[in-house]
Amino acid sequence: MEKLILFHGTPDEIVVPEYGKGQEKHDYGKGFYLTESVELAREWAVCRPDEVNGWVHKYELDTEGLKIMDFQQKGVLTWLAELMKHRAADDSRRYRMLAGKFIEKYGTDTDEYDVIRGWRANASYFYIAKEFVRDNIDMEILEELLSLGSLGIQYCIKTELAYSRLHEVEDGIIPVPYSEFNEKYNLRDAAARKKMRELVDSDANKVTKVFSTLFEER
Repeated sequence: MEKLILFHGTPDEIVVPEYGKGQEKHDYGKGFYLTESVELAREWAVCRPDEVNGWVHKYELDTEGLKIMDFQQKGVLTWLAELMKHRAADDSRRYRMLAGKFIEKYGTDTDEYDVIRGWRANASYFYIAKEFVRDNIDMEILEELLSLGSLGIQYCIKTELAYSRLHEVEDGIIPVPYSEFNEKYNLRDAAARKKMRELVDSDANKVTKVFSTLFEER
């Protein structure tokens, strides 16, 4: 029996995870999002500009019998296709036309999974997605781009079964001061963006195998 310790960063002192709740426009759709890193959870608790202190809630997830989709094993193109199902990376007509074809070729059906594990598409990661669909990034550097900045892996609890296996740890709540951890979040994000832009602007980015060419391959 494998149990994971996970953390949920939020502005709310009281949290009750409920099946069917959440927003469809989040990275993996509706669900309850957590991370194995307490430090990232602290930063995510106060990543908004509202200057409100936050909280980290500690949970135990019993994974026995759960089907877990891991996008790090599936690859970055499959992950981007999943993002495109829930979030628009661009608002152009060209993107709308190509996104469906991209999802059809590289997407995967996640409905059968209880938990999804993968990169978190915060501002820095979404910058990558936007630049990729605009044909500004070669797919050969995508994996390296996603490794820059250690911006975090998240878990999304999807099914009623998975929710039933998730339990908050008693006395595990941690207060998060906005002034300290919002600054850490912004510094991490800024450093990651800088590294990403340097790689995008380097000779390693050949801009040959780009978004609009991928689904045309035979």
